[in-house]
Amino acid sequence: MKQKTDFSILDRAIATVEGFEGAYKILQQQVALRGQSKSILHNYSRQISLVSLHFNRLPELITEQELNEYLAGLAISARSPSRSAFKHAVYGLRYYYRTFGFSNRAVKLPSIKKDAKLPVILNRSELRALFAAPTLLKHRVVLTLIYSAGLRSQELINLKIADIDFERKTIHIRRSKYNKDRIVPLSDNMAIGLHKY
Repeated sequence: MKQKTDFSILDRAIATVEGFEGAYKILQQQVALRGQSKSILHNYSRQISLVSLHFNRLPELITEQELNEYLAGLAISARSPSRSAFKHAVYGLRYYYRTFGFSNRAVKLPSIKKDAKLPVILNRSELRALFAAPTLLKHRVVLTLIYSAGLRSQELINLKIADIDFERKTIHIRRSKYNKDRIVPLSDNMAIGLHKY
């Protein structure tokens, strides 16, 4: 048997918070029925576990005042300078409340403003240096493909030869972000590079 120190946060919540195991099973079912990723279940259940352990009860039994104090503590905590703990707690609680039909509670949670970050844009000389750096054709083609088609790293990993249509000059990206497919253009230079490779 595991010692208490070996328990995950989720295990501790299941073992100590009354009704948590049943709530977790419902969350598991809802994530599966909605076709959502396992990481959603992991991240949200972890946050819900932390809140439930803090108050030793399920989120629907926590008063609005208690929840506001808890979230305020996360928002100003020195241990979470990126506010990520606060954001994850809000998202997890929102998901929980909506799943269990407490939509009125979900609306009362604070909204989270996204930080507006400008992308880093390379100038022509920086791009030339970047593309000239790889010595192997394989690496040069991969780097150019990522840049020219705007691929995410996981999209490149999942890319198959059959996904590239040289006649139509398109690349079919399957199950991209949020499990959506998309079509991106294939440049003439990129097509030549892929044929060489």
